[in-house]
Amino acid sequence: MDGHDADDPKQSTGDMTVFLVFLNLGSLDEMGSRIDELEQSINDLRAEMGQEGSPLPSATLKSNEETKAADE
Repeated sequence: MDGHDADDPKQSTGDMTVFLVFLNLGSLDEMGSRIDELEQSINDLRAEMGQEGSPLPSATLKSNEETKAADE
């Protein structure tokens, strides 16, 4: 009675697939939360340094890429 059915290997494969999907979603959600925390920390540091209006480096990269794409 360990939750595994030896007669139906598809059931255990399906269970593993569902487990991995939820594991991946949980990992992505956790990474997103960490990125949000990191961005907030960067903004806090900028505020302390007096650079509140400065764009994030990622925003600068995106605008540069958009400019290059528009030029082509």
